[in-house]
Amino acid sequence: MSVWRGPVEHNYATWAARWRVPLGFAFAIAYLVLSQPTPGLLTIGLIIAFLGLILRLLAAGFIDKNERLTRAGPFQYTRNPLYLGSLVLGLGLMIAGASWILGMTFVILFALIYTPVMQSEEAFLRQKFGSVYEEYARKTPLFVPLPGRRYCEAGQFRWERYKKNREYEAACGYLAILVFLVIKMMLR
Repeated sequence: MSVWRGPVEHNYATWAARWRVPLGFAFAIAYLVLSQPTPGLLTIGLIIAFLGLILRLLAAGFIDKNERLTRAGPFQYTRNPLYLGSLVLGLGLMIAGASWILGMTFVILFALIYTPVMQSEEAFLRQKFGSVYEEYARKTPLFVPLPGRRYCEAGQFRWERYKKNREYEAACGYLAILVFLVIKMMLR
């Protein structure tokens, strides 16, 4: 999936792609230890995180990874709705955990890991889909949706895609963290 763009960029993108899951697990352990949920922040954070989870759910139900260029559903507004959903989900969980140090660390790690991953995936899609991807990229923002910028393509959400993309794992993780934070808050 990665395209060679020079020794430094290629190595960093490869490193980021390889380490994003292990670093995520290490960060999750730190989160479990350092989070200090309060009722108000827990409620607000879990609502925000749930919105990120919904965005990921919708995106996963439209995408057929590496089979076709997905430009429908949330992909009409951003070329990376799964990553945007992950950011919103993560920010919500940082608020719920009430640790600003963890929140800042999350934002920095997210930028350091996912920026090169998105660039690498972008290069792959440009190579695979050529001018079709170029037109889509011209009309659709890379990450943050902007008013008036969207690609219009019909498509249909399918639960089969959601299951195939194993997005239910994010929902299970969300529920596990919710239970953990509630218990941690009650024991304080």
